[in-house]
Amino acid sequence: MNEPIFIVDAHLDLSMNAMEWNRDLRQPVHEIRQREQGLTDKPDRGLGTVAFPEMRKGNVGLCVGTLIARYVSKDNPLPGWHSQQQAWAQTQGQLAWYKAMEDAGELTSITHLSALNNHLEHWKSAQSGQTQVPIGYILSLEGADSIVDMHYLERAYEQGLRAIGPAHYGPGVYAQGTNATGGIGSKGRELLKEMENLNIILDATHLCDDSFWEAMDHFHGHVWASHSNCRSVADHLRQFSDEQIRELISRGAVIGGVLDAWMMINGWIRGKSTPQNMQLSLERIIDHYDHICQLAGNSQHIAIGSDMDGAFGLEQTPADIDTTADLQKLPDMLARRGYSEEDIQNVMHKNWLRFLGNAWSV
Repeated sequence: MNEPIFIVDAHLDLSMNAMEWNRDLRQPVHEIRQREQGLTDKPDRGLGTVAFPEMRKGNVGLCVGTLIARYVSKDNPLPGWHSQQQAWAQTQGQLAWYKAMEDAGELTSITHLSALNNHLEHWKSAQSGQTQVPIGYILSLEGADSIVDMHYLERAYEQGLRAIGPAHYGPGVYAQGTNATGGIGSKGRELLKEMENLNIILDATHLCDDSFWEAMDHFHGHVWASHSNCRSVADHLRQFSDEQIRELISRGAVIGGVLDAWMMINGWIRGKSTPQNMQLSLERIIDHYDHICQLAGNSQHIAIGSDMDGAFGLEQTPADIDTTADLQKLPDMLARRGYSEEDIQNVMHKNWLRFLGNAWSV
């Protein structure tokens, strides 16, 4: 029996699940679900899909793990912290969890090219039957509100931060996110300049259209979209327009297909639609991949950015997924859709690894 193909998943909210959902990700998914039976404080209780044992089973050996904490002003109805300093402290607690998982031998921080190459070699050896190795993670910040000023950005970089999405949902300190409007302004431009100086990757995910285009005008470093789909396939401003996708392709970006149901198909009604009654499967993410490939003329700009357990679970995940290990269904599905072996390798890991090789070769 062949080993499952190596997977890079460019968006997992691991620390949020550990710290805010109180999930011990060292335990199997089914045990986490059992422990959550009867809880109603989160809509996805008992429906989680991601834990370290399932990541290992699915050969998800490298991921982008997030820090996330929103600042909200008095007139912002979204949930979040009432000061940037509180948001910073929240991300520091999340960072402490990552470090604790490193101490426990579950995770290893990947911050530069030699560490990446060493991890890939160690993981390959482990898959050959030798000692189990930690899962690699690259630290990313989803929404930059917790960066109080540029001194904090330098501290975050020293702590291992290697990618930033300037905005999340709604208005942000440094950019405007999903469902908001407006540009990045002087603070956003200052952030992008310092990110460029530090060689921090810009994650274009969640930027509203105005902020996206202003960011593209002012940032000259490496850009990716960790978890985004196509507006032409699922019509919502959360997804990228064809014009935006072409811009990302021109900059050598990779776009990670996200598996949150409402970002995959039209007509999803939260709280009413189900993956079963909408007949939602992983095939739908390949529709998004196909669209990007047609715009690019190749398969070098598509990959996985699942966002599984990103404040949703089985109730909002393709019906043919039970845990993250089921990402291993993608290769056969891609092959049936006419993707070559090289294309499949690109989707599962090569495109992210190529991107990092280029970004970190400086």
